[in-house]
Amino acid sequence: MSSDAAHLHHQLPVDVSPAALERFFWVLVGLSLVGDVVTTFVGLHLGLAESNPVARSAIDGYGLLGMLALKALAIGIGLVCRPMLPKAYRAIVPAGLAIPWTAAVCINLYMISTTF
Repeated sequence: MSSDAAHLHHQLPVDVSPAALERFFWVLVGLSLVGDVVTTFVGLHLGLAESNPVARSAIDGYGLLGMLALKALAIGIGLVCRPMLPKAYRAIVPAGLAIPWTAAVCINLYMISTTF
């Protein structure tokens, strides 16, 4: 078999640099972190329960500081792992944090809206 230099290249539908994409996701990490913390504590104040057992334990034991410590730990692990990736793929680290936290914000907002 030979390859006559035929390679598949996957590109984003828009022209965006890996650095710009990573920057976008880090901003989304910050926004989703704040949104998740705020909506979680609003939901708890309204009588809802935290469904994540690790987060529930941290909140029950240490309140807001426990939740922030969990978030800081997740970000810290991401920052430690980030240099292990090629520069083109480093946006996966903040995306892996931002996407689930953004989903949590949406779920929290839905649950809060059902209490009224």
